[in-house]
Amino acid sequence: MAPSPPDTTFKAAVATPSPARALAIKAVSFGLIGVVNTVIDFSIFWAAVQKFAVALVPANVLAWLVAVSASYVMNAFITFAAESGRRLRWRAYATFVASGIVGVIANTTTLVIASHFMPLVITGEQAALAASKLCAIAVSFLVNFSMSHFVVFRRRSGAREG
Repeated sequence: MAPSPPDTTFKAAVATPSPARALAIKAVSFGLIGVVNTVIDFSIFWAAVQKFAVALVPANVLAWLVAVSASYVMNAFITFAAESGRRLRWRAYATFVASGIVGVIANTTTLVIASHFMPLVITGEQAALAASKLCAIAVSFLVNFSMSHFVVFRRRSGAREG
């Protein structure tokens, strides 16, 4: 009896994706969760700056603190569900926040620099501030996904976490 050809159906491709495909799927999932967190981050940032006259850097850090917590929960249950076992752990949360500090530093640095150079379009300073914040979010996405994938939610062989 001749060996059967490999199963090339969609079901087989989805069931066991290649490592590159699995990484791409995680990046897309992380990005979609990032969209939700961008709305959270931007809304809190905008309200803090525009409604409560909070300075740029403290407003950015406040917005990040709320968004990073929401991001941890969603990523633990969705993007990195296999690695986290869909369980929230204080240690993993602390690691996620600590790794996110690299992202918030990149985000805040980009925000401050970009706010000086972004073209003033539509409503002047407000549009530049919004564009600067969106540039900062894009930079921090790259940093945060890398830290989450390679540090926070990496597969650990045999290690149990409490």
